[in-house]
Amino acid sequence: MNKSIDSGLVWFRRDLRVDDHAALHLALQQCQRVYCAFIFDRDILDPLPRVDRRVEFIRASLLELDKDLRAIAGVEAAGLIVRHGHPPETLSTLARQLDVQAVYAAHDYEPLAQARDARVRGELASLGIALHTCKDHVIFEGREILTGGGTPYTVFTPYKRSWLARLQATPLPVFDCAPLASRLAPRPAGLRDGVPTLAELGFVPSNLTQLKIPTGSPGARELFEDFFDRMDQYHETRDFPALKGPSYLGVHLRFGTISLRRLVATAQQRQAHGSAGAAVWLSELIWREFYSQILANFPHVAGSAFRPAYDAIAWEQGAHAEALFAAWCEGRTGYPIVDAAMAQLNQSGYMHNRLRMVAGSFLVKDLGIDWRWGERYFAEKLNDFDLASNNGGWQWVASSGCDAQPWFRIFNPVSQSKKFDPQGRFIRRYLPQLAALSDAALHAPWLAGPVELAGAGVTLGSGYPQPLVAHDVARAQTLARYAVVRKTGEKEED
Repeated sequence: MNKSIDSGLVWFRRDLRVDDHAALHLALQQCQRVYCAFIFDRDILDPLPRVDRRVEFIRASLLELDKDLRAIAGVEAAGLIVRHGHPPETLSTLARQLDVQAVYAAHDYEPLAQARDARVRGELASLGIALHTCKDHVIFEGREILTGGGTPYTVFTPYKRSWLARLQATPLPVFDCAPLASRLAPRPAGLRDGVPTLAELGFVPSNLTQLKIPTGSPGARELFEDFFDRMDQYHETRDFPALKGPSYLGVHLRFGTISLRRLVATAQQRQAHGSAGAAVWLSELIWREFYSQILANFPHVAGSAFRPAYDAIAWEQGAHAEALFAAWCEGRTGYPIVDAAMAQLNQSGYMHNRLRMVAGSFLVKDLGIDWRWGERYFAEKLNDFDLASNNGGWQWVASSGCDAQPWFRIFNPVSQSKKFDPQGRFIRRYLPQLAALSDAALHAPWLAGPVELAGAGVTLGSGYPQPLVAHDVARAQTLARYAVVRKTGEKEED
């Protein structure tokens, strides 16, 4: 154990918990006194709308983190120092005030975050303060999982095989901070002003409370305990948006209010006991890591197609494209499953994973809109927005990314609706104006007869829109649009 460091500062970012915390554990091992801080980054917050559930989620989670830090320290004056500013200047000022010799944080792999960390490292170095970062929110990062040729994987299935083999050979560490928690130092008197209010941050409340989204580590534990009892059925329920199938832990993974290592260990254990649901859920966690290593190794995906040829596609442009995009954003496409999905997103900041694929495919391959437009909209709206996963998902539906669906595979929104919401329970929840339609008519109201529409109180074109496009026509246009990247020998199929 290195005892040469008198005091250090842990900079919490997307790891808002005390349990199994790599950076906190490292600081407690190496330093005699440890302070903890979080910075509301103005470079991220200032461009946001003044109502943002994620800011509210973070703030509520910081209250829990502060409470947990004080509890394990056993000292009321210990806890979290919270600042609102630009990290390079704010963190260096705080480090100087606290007279620390080192700052500790978890790795962040997003390009803007890495640029920020480089500036922070430079500011701290000018003060003679070291910045130590460590792996935390992935199991394997960067180039830890490589092909036999020493290159990053770009196809998921062999990546998953290597990932699982590495996991079997590498026991997951557990970073228990409690035994060293006596080293958590009391905050100086001038730095005990606590977590700022939303108003002090320049934001106003969202509907987070009304949605009853659990926050902080207690909220994550609550959700995971509930999912634990459903995990074995995950493979059977995960694709049906009207069912309680997913874990709903996305936002907690995004902000680190729960340990990924503990989730993976639990899934691995359940899988070993024959749980098909746990195996599929673990596979979804591995997809998250697959996209993370794609972003780390191929950072051009943050603004361009992974496959450069796909940047030659001529997307819809001008006022017509803007109108189509607005209709999609607002849930006015005339396709109930797509409109219900967008209503879910706009009302709650959450969209079921199956519907992310359906809605994304509709935007790109039915409306002909550049996938980057949808990526930006999801980035603004999703509570669990993560650049790597969001980008990977959008490039998957656009067929421009790693291991994506082939360009000639185009989701039929009506078929998807009938298959994954057969009784229309999800659609009726988010589109109550269609609730009186029969199950048969609900998925494609424009095919219903005038008598049924009138009996259900549905007027197409006013109460509910006519379809923006005819899927068969749009499909033919998409096949033509993608001809620019067509590969010899690829066969068109449904």
